[in-house]
Amino acid sequence: MMGEKKWAGQLSRDLRTNRFNHGLKNMSPKIVRVSVRDVRFPTSLEQHGSDAMHTDPDYSAAYVVLETDGGLKGFGLTFTLGKGTEIVVCAVQALTALVVGKSLEEIVSDFRGFYRLLTSDGQMRWLGPEKGVIHLATAALLNAVWDLWARAEGKPLWKLLVDMSPEQLVSCIDFRYITDALTEEEALELLVRAREGQQQREDEMLREGYPAYTTSCAWLGYSDQQLQQLCTDALKSGWTKFKVKVGADLDDDVRRCRLIREMIGPENTLMIDANQRWDVSEAVGWVSELAEVKPLWIEEPTSPDDILGHAAISKALAPLGIGVASGEQCHNRVMFKQFLQAGALQFVQIDSCRLGSVNENLAVLLMAHKFQVPVCPHAGGVGLCELVQHLILFDYICVSASLSNRMCEYVDHLHEHFACPVVIQNARYMPPKIPGYSCEMLESSVQKHQYPDGEVWKVLPKK
Repeated sequence: MMGEKKWAGQLSRDLRTNRFNHGLKNMSPKIVRVSVRDVRFPTSLEQHGSDAMHTDPDYSAAYVVLETDGGLKGFGLTFTLGKGTEIVVCAVQALTALVVGKSLEEIVSDFRGFYRLLTSDGQMRWLGPEKGVIHLATAALLNAVWDLWARAEGKPLWKLLVDMSPEQLVSCIDFRYITDALTEEEALELLVRAREGQQQREDEMLREGYPAYTTSCAWLGYSDQQLQQLCTDALKSGWTKFKVKVGADLDDDVRRCRLIREMIGPENTLMIDANQRWDVSEAVGWVSELAEVKPLWIEEPTSPDDILGHAAISKALAPLGIGVASGEQCHNRVMFKQFLQAGALQFVQIDSCRLGSVNENLAVLLMAHKFQVPVCPHAGGVGLCELVQHLILFDYICVSASLSNRMCEYVDHLHEHFACPVVIQNARYMPPKIPGYSCEMLESSVQKHQYPDGEVWKVLPKK
């Protein structure tokens, strides 16, 4: 293996010249059209996805398709909860001029530059920068680009990443604003060190899959009878890790958490999720009351922007053996940097559609590894499980090399609408084998659920 210093020197030269041999099988396609549609599923009708802050979510997506002059397509999306998806669609449309006319080769030969093109437009960045609706739109477009690249290579996205050299991976990351926590050279060294045992870990994942936990049993709007039935079914299917939504009523939370703990037994893992419901002192008091059920973590106990608040909660709950998890609504790599620097998280939860796609998630995975904080991705929603499985497989194989305190969320909703839905065996994500980023939706489902004119929404009240 090339020495780490030699790798760093090579990286510096390659970044200056952008000369990488990406080995693409099909480098010629040029993006000639971008379409984006508002696709919504009426999950609020049965309280799927309900929590203390989002009581009636309709799982939705701004769904992007990139068309090329060679016929190859790339599919991407960003996740929303219904109302407001039309705003994300408008933001995607506002960015399409930066994408149309670009060839795949032009993009991937300077992926960092392309990422900055989308996030640093002199006028559009004012709407973020790199956060909110404009960043969700960026994620949808970049997810589609990564899907296009993986399809051109004939590989699932996780395998595309695994097969890339350390310097190729680093060249996709925008290190601006995070070099005080992670430099390019440090990132390269981390990736080089993780090469030892990489093939064995890839083989392990192909055989056994990546450990998952379920949130499907305990949405806040479910009745006790529904909770009990879903927990019973999940236990029979081999699930050992369960998450419960809390935060609306303390007495009700205590009762429901006791019920679930009694059902799953002391040997299985329980997590709780408040979805940003509390102030800092309220979070400490509320979670202290729930300590008897021995949760591994409290997720999003307060505002997702309150880094120091998370740090205070982490410090207060540490004696109880309860960690703090957050990240599904963390805007960007800069905020993750500060969460890690402040010791505010014991579990990092990346999201495949909140951050700027794979590029920015790579930065967070590497920072989390440097700070030795396990990554347990947020999933569920529409397509989030399909997308994030690729990132967590890459993290284990090429970055963390550890499964200690690591698991990926799974929610058993809406997978039937995807061309390549996730495969769960023995409560584990099995690595996808079909080329792409797994976010292509069935056209019949898109048409049926397109808002506001799809068949489903013609008979339901508009929101």
